[in-house]
Formats: sequence, C-alpha cells, structure tokens
Amino acid sequence: MKAIILKEYGSPNNLHLEEVDKPIVKDNEILIKLKSASINFWDMDIVKGSLFLIRLMYGLRKPKLKILGCDIAGVVEAIGKNVKKFKTGDEVFGDISASGWGGFAEYVCADEVALEHKPSFITFEEAAALPQAGVMALQSLQDNKQIGNGDRVLIIGAGGGVGTIAIQIAKDLGAEVTAVDRKGKLDKLLSLGADYVIDYQLEDFTKNGQQYDLILDVVANLSIFDYKGALKPYGNFEMIGGSMKRLLQVAFMGSIISKLSRKRLGILMHEPNKNLLQLTSYIEQGKMKPIIDKQYNLADTMEAFRYYAEGNVFGKIVITM
Repeated sequence: MKAIILKEYGSPNNLHLEEVDKPIVKDNEILIKLKSASINFWDMDIVKGSLFLIRLMYGLRKPKLKILGCDIAGVVEAIGKNVKKFKTGDEVFGDISASGWGGFAEYVCADEVALEHKPSFITFEEAAALPQAGVMALQSLQDNKQIGNGDRVLIIGAGGGVGTIAIQIAKDLGAEVTAVDRKGKLDKLLSLGADYVIDYQLEDFTKNGQQYDLILDVVANLSIFDYKGALKPYGNFEMIGGSMKRLLQVAFMGSIISKLSRKRLGILMHEPNKNLLQLTSYIEQGKMKPIIDKQYNLADTMEAFRYYAEGNVFGKIVITM
C-alpha cells in the first residue's frame, strides 16, 4: 500500500510517499480501507520535532512513529476474531492516536474501541475532520458546565479546527463569543457566529479591560497571570495547545492560583473520541459543521503540511485517498 513516511524530524520536506506492507489485523482490531484523514497540530508538532516532550514520546533522535495521522474515516475491510462492534463493509471514523496512528496511508489497523460508526448524513471528509478537534472543543465546553445564556467565552486561535467548532457549540449554548486570530480569518469567524473578533497582531486582549467566564486557548503563549487577569471571578481558563513553556507553567502554577483565587486555570486532559457521536448530532440538527479549508490527495500530503505550517488554515485540512 501507499503511505506517507516521516524519516527525520524537521520540516514537511521530510515526508515521503512510499510503498509499504499492508497492515495485518490483530484479534481486537479492524482493518480499514481509508477514504480520508485530517491534519491536527499534533501531527505538525511531530513533523517538526522541536518539543522535547514529542521526542520523548516518539523518538529522541529519529521518529519511531513513521506514519502520522490519527483522525480517520473509511470502510472496514477485515475484522479480528474478537471484534464485536463492527462488520466488513461498515463505514467508520475516529481518533486512532491511542492505536498507533497511521492515518496518512491507504490502509490502517486500529482497535475497535477507537472507532465509531460513521453516520450516513456526514461525508468521509467531514468525518475525518471531526474527531480530535471536535472532541477537544466539546470537552472544553462540557468541562465548564456553567457556560450558558449570556456567559462570555473567549477563544484564542479560534480559526483552527478546535476553535471553529467551539464557536458553534458555544453559541448553541447561548454564550457570547469573542474569537481571537489573525486578520485574514476574522470575517469568517463572524460568519460562524462569533459576536466579536480580535486581531491578535493589533490588539492585546489582556489589556482591553474585558473579562470572561471561560477562556479557551489553542495556541497558548501568554503568561498564566495574563489569563488570570482576563477571567471573571469563578471563571475558567483551559489550555488546549501551546508552547511547552506555557504548558509547564500552567501545570505547576495553575493549581496553586486556583486554590488561592476564585479562578480556575488548567490544561485540557484530552479523552479521544469522548462523546464523538454527540458531535454528529449537532451536525444532524444543523447546529454545527466541521469546517474544511482545503483537501489534498495522499500524494500531496507534503504540500498540505507546508500550507498548514503557514498558519493561514481556517478549520481543517483533509487528506483524501
């Protein structure tokens, strides 16, 4: 089968289309003929290999994880002898990050617990764009059960996969949403339902005097004290992604600040595929849709990563097989 292989850390130039062996299904796995996969910021972090934590997890000198891609959609081609949930021919989708990745290929094997049946009312491309970003968005809002009518939500990095879904769900919950991103995405964010937008290159939201019930940051690079100052009493800050420096700061100081103040600052503990089908119900009811910026063929995955690295992606990039 054809697959995109990462042999060295550094840049998308190290991704190559190669012929590799088709995976062999294990007892608790299903073999999936892939239709689509999507790029997440985890994929890009692994390609760059610039974070020590990434190298610690996936190989210090060279990537042990050769085939990236964890958000997938496809058709079951074979099942292991212990599989109960699926049968051959079923359409499936999910986040397979806990099953060894491997989505940028023609076939992949994954544990059945990492997948759900794909509803007929969403395409394979929409299904591949949904799992990780959608679950993170939903989880970050459901972890803060007080969010409802009139509550103020600030989403930083709102133009990405997580942010574009979080806006739509937060608006359905009745919240007032302020979206932060670069200038070229602001009109699109308003069209998704954002009440206010901020160009982070021109305005520092921490200095405008506004405070929020919930702050979600996908690209966290500010001091934890900046976030604290922008929260209302009893407000919550949730770090979804960002620099290692900020991750460590929130991890070590967030709990202390939370105990000493009426504000909670923490890191989203992602639970792959949690309430994934709840997300599709939002789509079925017309309340939300995954936003797909561009689609690329498998052979053009290197080009897709180059575009992703530019920072202009609105929503998700989908790779089709």
